[in-house]
Order: sequence, then C-alpha cells, then structure tokens
Amino acid sequence: MTRPTRPTVPTPSTTTSEECTDVSAPPLAFGAENPSADCIADSAGGLTFDLDAPGSAEAAAHWSAALVLRRRGGAAGGSEDEVRLPLAPSGAGRVRAVLPSTVALPEGRWDVHVACGEATPQRLLPGLADLRSLVDRKPGPSTSPLAVRIPYATKHGNLSLRSWLRAPHAEAGDVLVEESGITGHGSLYRVEDPAAWLAGAVVEARCRRDADLVRTAEVTVDGHDFTFAFSYAELCEEWRGGLDVWDLWLRGPGGERTEPVRIARILDDVADKKQIFTYPARSFAAAYAPARVSPYYTVDNDLSIRVDERPPVAAR
Repeated sequence: MTRPTRPTVPTPSTTTSEECTDVSAPPLAFGAENPSADCIADSAGGLTFDLDAPGSAEAAAHWSAALVLRRRGGAAGGSEDEVRLPLAPSGAGRVRAVLPSTVALPEGRWDVHVACGEATPQRLLPGLADLRSLVDRKPGPSTSPLAVRIPYATKHGNLSLRSWLRAPHAEAGDVLVEESGITGHGSLYRVEDPAAWLAGAVVEARCRRDADLVRTAEVTVDGHDFTFAFSYAELCEEWRGGLDVWDLWLRGPGGERTEPVRIARILDDVADKKQIFTYPARSFAAAYAPARVSPYYTVDNDLSIRVDERPPVAAR
C-alpha cells in the first residue's frame, strides 16, 4: 500500500487568482503601507485577529474601525458576502477583532480588510499565525453545522480565510493506493448517532462526465468511523481515454431520501490540500487503453479519484 506524501515546502496551486502559500511575518501597524494582523484559531472554529492600533491607546479607545471579510466572487456589499467585525482595544497599543464560531460564514474564500471611517478598506497581510488548535481537530457530539475557518497567505501575500460550514460532515482519513484498488477511511460528524446513520450507508463515486454513471461501495463501520474501497476495474470499466473524475459522496441508509455528504478533509490547518497531500498514480490495463488511477483533493479539499492517461490532464 502507498500513503500520501507531504512535502516540506508546498508548491503553489494555479487554480485560483490568489492561492495559498505558507507565510508568517512580524506584524505591521495599521496605517502603514501594508498593515498585517496576527491570527489565533480555537478548536471550536473561532478566530481572533490582533493588529497594532494607530496613535496612543487612549486614541484607539475612540477609534471607529472594523475588520471586514469579503467573500471572493460575491456581490459587493451583499449581506451574505460581507462580514464586519468591530475592532476594540486589547492593550499595549493593539486592537482586536473576534470571529466566533457561532457567526455563520458561508463556504468560500474570504479576503480580509481593515476599514476606518470613510477611508478605502485596506487588505491585510498575514502576521503571526497560531493554528495549533486546528491540528487533528476532533469535533464534539453537537449536531449543529461544523464551522471550519483556516487563515492563509495568498500568492500575492495577502491575508485570506478558507471557510467551510457542513452538517453532517464526512472527514476523509487515510487513503491507501493498493494493488487492485483504492481504500479510504473516514469519520462522520455532526449527526445525533453516527453509528446508526452509517448502518447501511454507502459511498458513491459519481463521474463528472456522465451524471448517470455512479459506482457504489458498501462501508464497514466502527462507531463514527467508516471504511470503503473501489477497484480500478470498476472505475475504468467505461473509460474511453482522456480524463474521468469521480467525486466521492457518503449516502445514508435512506437511499435517495437521504441527502448525500461530500467526503472532504478540512479538520486541520492546511487551507489547500491539492498540492500538499499528493498520491501516486497506479497503472491499470483498462479495456480501452492503459490507464492511470489516483485519488486527489480538489480545490475545495473534497476527495475525488481521477482516471487518465499520459500526459495527465489537470483536474479541479
């Protein structure tokens, strides 16, 4: 079996206008040409932003300013696409904004700005980031939507957030590229009784090329954990060259009456996994031609499987 590799230095993606890089730098004061903010994450999904206040601490107490989050691609000023967080003095000439886990932040990429009065909001740079609480995060038994927010530096050096809001959530674990197929492990969160929900559940591999083309794998269950497997033969049976992408969904025992859950990996500190968690491709003698099969994470950190030939075709 083959496990994924995780390079020490990630390769930047080329799928979005501002992709993730791992950057941490000392804070710069608001009012400077490129202000920056420190960020602390908590295990519940909340974030705290700290930045230097202009002038004295007394002046900061009367300073009307806000941290502004704008969803990339959203409507300017739209209620669902902009969140304003008040900045308040936090001591030592600094100000703080808090994004609690209870504040809904729709899924997407959010660019972080600082605004003061009528001045044009400024993009913030990433300062020091403490994301230790996100590593190997284990959500509690609540059935409320799971809030995940991961701050990151874009390729232009700006501060942004990647946000997910999911209930239920199927977290991908180990994915093994084996001799005859791909075996995946996962955990189900944000349902009242995970073991009961998983009893009779299946994983569906849905082909993007043809919505009617679906492969199904039964799951084995251990509490809130599940395991599934797809053979290369079934994934390549109707492959006719080029690129086929199979998206993986977990469906409960209610069949078509149960809303499927996308299998994804979001419970850690890595905002973009596509270039970080990589898997080798296995060669398979498909009926049409020799094929290459490999699992991968999409730009949204969802788990998919690709079937292609050399040279491989880029997949989102």
